[in-house]
Amino acid sequence: MTQITTCFNTVRKILDNLPTGWIELTTHRLDTYDEEQAKSQFLQQLQALTSTTDYDVNTLDALPTAYDYARLGHPLSCVLEWLVAQINDVPADQVITYSSKTMPILAVLRKNTLSTVATHLYYDTDSSPLIDSERLERVYNYNVHIHKIESVAQIPKHGDATVLFVTQAPYKTTLEINKNIDATVNIHPNCGSTIIVHNTGITDLVKDLQHVRRRETIAITPLNALHVLHEIVNDKTVPTENCQPQELNKVFDCIKDNTGSTVTPLVASSGLSIQYAMMMGLVEDAMTQHPGKAIKLIIPPNCYGGTNDQARRIAALIPTVDIVDLYVDNGQDLVSSLDVVLKNAAHTDSAPIILAEIPTNPRVEVPDMDKLAAVLMEQRKTQHDTLAIAPAFTVDQTFCPNVKLLNQQSVLSQVKTVSYTSGSKFPSGGRCNSGYCTTNEAAKSVQALIEKHLNLSDNGATANQLNTLAEHMPSMPERITEAYNKTREFVDHVERVLPNAKINFIPHDLVERGFTPSVFSLDLPASGKTTEEHKENKKLLNIKLIEHMIEKQPDDCTHCVSYGQLKGSYWTIPATSTQGTTKENDKDYIVRVAFAADIDVAKLSATFDEFCHNENLT
Repeated sequence: MTQITTCFNTVRKILDNLPTGWIELTTHRLDTYDEEQAKSQFLQQLQALTSTTDYDVNTLDALPTAYDYARLGHPLSCVLEWLVAQINDVPADQVITYSSKTMPILAVLRKNTLSTVATHLYYDTDSSPLIDSERLERVYNYNVHIHKIESVAQIPKHGDATVLFVTQAPYKTTLEINKNIDATVNIHPNCGSTIIVHNTGITDLVKDLQHVRRRETIAITPLNALHVLHEIVNDKTVPTENCQPQELNKVFDCIKDNTGSTVTPLVASSGLSIQYAMMMGLVEDAMTQHPGKAIKLIIPPNCYGGTNDQARRIAALIPTVDIVDLYVDNGQDLVSSLDVVLKNAAHTDSAPIILAEIPTNPRVEVPDMDKLAAVLMEQRKTQHDTLAIAPAFTVDQTFCPNVKLLNQQSVLSQVKTVSYTSGSKFPSGGRCNSGYCTTNEAAKSVQALIEKHLNLSDNGATANQLNTLAEHMPSMPERITEAYNKTREFVDHVERVLPNAKINFIPHDLVERGFTPSVFSLDLPASGKTTEEHKENKKLLNIKLIEHMIEKQPDDCTHCVSYGQLKGSYWTIPATSTQGTTKENDKDYIVRVAFAADIDVAKLSATFDEFCHNENLT
C-alpha cells in the first residue's frame, strides 16, 4: 500500500467518525490549546492515531485544539492541509488554506511591499487571479508583474524577486511546478484557495502568510474543507450551495432592524474580514477627500487584539497612516480621551478615523452618548486656523448588536458612522464566523468603497454563512434580552455575596437606552502587603475561580472566549486570550464571563458560593 493510499484511507476514517463540533463550532477550548504548537500538536497526535484501528468520534474530539478559532484554522482545515502536503510531498506547515481566492496572493504582495522585494505572478487560469489591480497599487502600494502562461515550463528565474504561480488544478493530483517557483496558489472553483510554499529560504514567508490569514481573512471554512476532503478521497463533486434572495434579504433586514440603518449591509467571511474592508475603505476615502493629508487611526490600546493588530498592520503598510492610542478603561474616559486626540489631529490637519467598542471589551463600559456625539461633532481648527477634518467614527457593536446607533434618531446621526459586528457571536449563536457592517446616512457614500475592498479581498461571506445567519438572526433580539436577564441575575448575586469585588457591568440607566450585554468582568477581592503582591494574588485568584467553575460545572461552563452562543457560559482571562497581541501594560487579567440565554443561574450561583467559601472570601 502506497503512502498516499494510506493517507486517503486515514482521511476516509476521519470523515466516517467526524465530531459534530468540527463543523459547527467557531471557538476553541483554551484548556486544550497551546498556541506555540497548535497545528503541529494536532497533526502529531492525529498521525499517531493512523496506526491504530480503534479511534472513533470521541477519540478525535479529544485531540488538542487546532490553531485559533475557525478563523486561523481548525481541525478540518489542518487535515486538508496535511493531505495536500502528502499529495505534493512537502511538510504540512508549508500548506495554508484560505476561504478567499485572492488573499494568499495579497499576503505575498504585502510581505514583499514591506521588504521592497519585487513579485512576479504567473497564472494559467482563464483570467488574472487579481481583482482591481489599480486599487491594489494606488491604495495598498502593492506592485506586481503579471504574466499569462500556458505551461509552468515557461516560468523563468527572477533573481531576488518572488515568483508566484497561480493555477486551478484538481486537489487530488500533484501540482506541476518548476524550480523557479517560490510558491503556488491553487484556486478551488468553489471553496477558496491553498498556497504551497516551495522556497523555505524566504525569511518568515510561512509565518507572514499565516498572519494575514489570522488578521485579514480566514481559513477555508469547516464545511468547505469537508467538501474538498470528500472530493479528494471519495471522488464526490463539491455541492453548489446558494443563498436564496429571500434568505439574503432576511439577513439584510435583520441587520437594518437591529442597527437602525437604511443602507444595504455588507456581509463578510469574519468580523476581522469586514473590519479590514471597512478600514481600507475609510483610508481610501480619507486619501481621496483629503489628498496628501496624514491619516490617524485612533484606537484603544487594550481593545480586542485582532482589531489592535490589524490597525497597526495597516499603518505599517501605508506611509500616510499612523496609530493614535485612545485610552478608554481603568479610570480613563472615552469622551475625554477622544476630545484630546481629536484636538491633536485637528492641530496637525490630519484625517481622524476612530475605532471604538461600545460597550468596551472587557470592562463593558458605555460612554455618555450625548457627550460622545458632542465631541465628535465639535468643529475644530487647525494650527493655520482653517476648519479641521471631521472624524469618521467606526463602532464595534458585537456586545450589543441590537442598539440602533445608525438611525436618524440616534445622537450620532450627524456623525459619519460605520457599525460592524462579529457574526460568530449573537448573530449566528456561534454557528459560523462571518461579520457584517453598515452605515448611517451621513456615511453611506463610504459603503461603496468598503464593498470595493471586500471584493478585491474576496472576503465575502459564503452561502452557508449567509444561510446560517438567516436561520439565527431573527431570534437574536429575544436571545439578547433573555441572556442579559440571566447575566443580571448572576451579577446581582455576586454583588450580594462579595460586595467588595470589582464588577464591570452595564448600569441600569444605560439598559433603559437599549444596552443589554450578557457579558461582565470581575476582579475578586485579594490580599497583599504591596501593590504588586496584591495584583499578583488577584490575578491568581481570578484564574482559580475559572478553573473551579469549569471543573464543577463542565456541561455549563467552558474555558474559551465566546459570547452570544446558544447555550452555556464562557469564562476567560482577556490578557491570555482576546488581548494576545496587546502590550503587556494594557492587558486585563480580570475574569470575563458571558452567559447564554439557557443558563441555569441558580446552579452556577451555588458553585460560585462554594468557591467563595473555600477561599474564605465571604
